[in-house]
Amino acid sequence: MTTNTKIKLEYQSGFGNDFQSQALPGALPVGQNSPQKPKYGLYAEQLNGTSFLAQRQENLRSWLYRIKPSVYTGKGCKVDYPNCKSRPFSTTFTMAVPYRFDPIIKLAESTIDFLTSLKTVCGNGDLASYRGSCVHLYGFNKALENEFFYNCDGDFLFVPYLGEVLIQTEFGHLTVGPGQIANVPRGIRYNVVNLSPFCAGYILENYGRPFQLPYLGPIGSNGLANPRDFLYPVAKFEDKSGEYKIITKFSGHFTVCEINYHPLNVVAFHGNYLPYKYDLSLFNVINTVSFDHCDPSIFTVLTSPSEISTYSNVDFVIFPPRWLVSEGSFRPPYYHKNYMSEYMGLITGLYEAKEEGFVTGGATIHNQFVPHGPDTNAFIKASSENLKPKYMASTLAFMFESSLPYYLTQLAADSASLQKDYYKCWADLPKNFKP
Repeated sequence: MTTNTKIKLEYQSGFGNDFQSQALPGALPVGQNSPQKPKYGLYAEQLNGTSFLAQRQENLRSWLYRIKPSVYTGKGCKVDYPNCKSRPFSTTFTMAVPYRFDPIIKLAESTIDFLTSLKTVCGNGDLASYRGSCVHLYGFNKALENEFFYNCDGDFLFVPYLGEVLIQTEFGHLTVGPGQIANVPRGIRYNVVNLSPFCAGYILENYGRPFQLPYLGPIGSNGLANPRDFLYPVAKFEDKSGEYKIITKFSGHFTVCEINYHPLNVVAFHGNYLPYKYDLSLFNVINTVSFDHCDPSIFTVLTSPSEISTYSNVDFVIFPPRWLVSEGSFRPPYYHKNYMSEYMGLITGLYEAKEEGFVTGGATIHNQFVPHGPDTNAFIKASSENLKPKYMASTLAFMFESSLPYYLTQLAADSASLQKDYYKCWADLPKNFKP
């Protein structure tokens, strides 16, 4: 399968499938994982995404057949990316109030690479407890030259809003741009290349259980994000010697090691622990055809469960183009106080409950039980409009929804992008009470 992009790539499809791919004929062993002498003089190496005793349906692992194994990393040295933080933060800032941000990422006047550009906005939980998440922003215009990254702390879920990115991984290549997402699980080495003059987006770092497709309940077998639409790479390798760097994020700290071989040297692989991408336009929206506004659970693309079945660790939710047809109803989201904390961003267009002040690249944070909902203008408009069927075309918002509160980093709390008067968008709500 191919997708429309600046670079034509082949993909395999199916969320959670067991995949196999080989860039050279016969490179993938048949009938066993670790032959005494793999073909072409390759090394067999296993990558595990879960413990060995995980239940079969949750066990994640892949076998890689590579030119050189990843064991040699040279002497490690500490390297600092001061704006990229991990939980728990050394300093935290949060109150039971709503937060809204203008875009923190600005177009760079000088060259900056992906890792240097990372800025952490908020987070929760603790990376060492396998619980919680962090929200980062990226904005870069330079590839990581001969530098490769991998994260031991969590998965990176990319949500671009500007420019197309090429993610070169050990398993092959993925491209991702606005309207798409890509997830690179922890432990996988990769490089990030800008295919546009400037690329910017959001990243959810998931410390918890790997993402799953949500339980569909009475929806049945099909709907929301369908498994067939998730795309996985095919094997692509580099057989090069030279000076390369491996930058590792481990326990919230970064180290760099120098090696003399290209780290993306996997000639063949098989397994179910791989990076993947998804086109959000393929999301099958389920919505009311009678009355009332449904809960946002019907817009869930991916979920990371927690140890408590009633509370997700973190969900990825989208609000895509869709028909609004409910009769006799207030159609935007109702006013609410949730147990779940919400980080919301905008990829393109307008969001129906916040038509002013909430822009592409910006964000809102509404923590547990902080009341929020449509601003004054949106309420007045929705309360008086003629309820004809309406197609919302120019919109694509998303939400990282967590059962833990989001704490701001000092960078976010001190940012000039933080709107100090966000609360005023509800100040003029009219009193309509007529006893």
